[in-house]
Amino acid sequence: YNQMHECGYGWPVVDLQLRYVLPAEFGQKITVTADLVEWQERLKINYLITDSATGARLTRGSTVQVAVRMADREMQFVAPREFREAVEAAVARESLKK
Repeated sequence: YNQMHECGYGWPVVDLQLRYVLPAEFGQKITVTADLVEWQERLKINYLITDSATGARLTRGSTVQVAVRMADREMQFVAPREFREAVEAAVARESLKK
């Protein structure tokens, strides 16, 4: 995020979806998984929160963020080239690990 801000872009959340399945309790150990599922035009991340011990699903959700050019606060309809290239390089590195 800091690198994109240095390139002149902000990424406000424009949509947030949540579905609560089960409550988390104080002291409960949870696992949060975030998957980047879209990055060409917008940034969409799916989230899953599960109980660490049982794997039971507690919450799922997603966020959508769009690039905004900070100089004029104009929303971009395509993600900045620097961002797309960085994500594609990271995806390629991850696929090599598998």
